Amino acid sequence: MAGALLALGACSSIRESRGYVVDRVLTQAIQPGIDNQRSVEGTLGRPTFTSQYGEPTWYYISSVTGRKPFVRPRIRTHSVLEVKFDEAGNVASVNRSGVENVVYLQPDGDKTPTLGRERGFLEDLFGNIGQVGGAGPAPGG
Repeated sequence: MAGALLALGACSSIRESRGYVVDRVLTQAIQPGIDNQRSVEGTLGRPTFTSQYGEPTWYYISSVTGRKPFVRPRIRTHSVLEVKFDEAGNVASVNRSGVENVVYLQPDGDKTPTLGRERGFLEDLFGNIGQVGGAGPAPGG
């Protein structure tokens, strides 16, 4: 009996929450035209990240993954709360999205293709010899 329970425990899924912990009541409370950056931060806390360009936008990102032991994690739920602000710092819009906007990337092996020429081991090892700027005397000195 103990062996069966141990086997079932080994096959159970491991659940991990990542990023912002969503509280539905608090996220529903953010209203365009009423809230501003200070009230949003007071209600939701600091954002996961903010926009660097364009209109000021705060993103609150939450993911819950599940995986069985020795298997790659899979996203179970994913949500993004996007809060856009106007120039005065007031909430202009609030948008919610989910797993439908997640992009799955497939890396190309263990190397990233780049433009330029291929260098061999010896070129990497000895390629910089003589490339350092001159250490001779200063002009006029």
